Amino acid sequence: MFPPPVPSVDPAQVPADAVVLDVRESDEWEAGHIKGALHIPLADLPARVGELPITSDPASRLADQSPPALVVVCRSGARSARAVSWLAQNGYDALNLHGGMGAWATAGREMVSDTGEAPTVR
Repeated sequence: MFPPPVPSVDPAQVPADAVVLDVRESDEWEAGHIKGALHIPLADLPARVGELPITSDPASRLADQSPPALVVVCRSGARSARAVSWLAQNGYDALNLHGGMGAWATAGREMVSDTGEAPTVR
């Protein structure tokens, strides 16, 4: 049986104030990523979840303000869907980036790399 689908967002609809969490491996990140994203590989997420700049505690959120969206991304959307599912089980509101970095690049959204070369999706 397949797990239930997780909430997702299209690359064109990611808000400017979204907190982006990239769960890909370091070589994928270095080749190209979303500017300003936080990099925590999927295997490290449980140990590093405290590094997320948002809270899972609803009582700490202001009643009249929504927290920024937490958008989770990987190459194609599978690893990030697992991360979104885990985050939801731990009290975080998160969205999976539909189609992953491949869809982000196809949509013409900005990317940067750490290699000194043009950013690519690996």
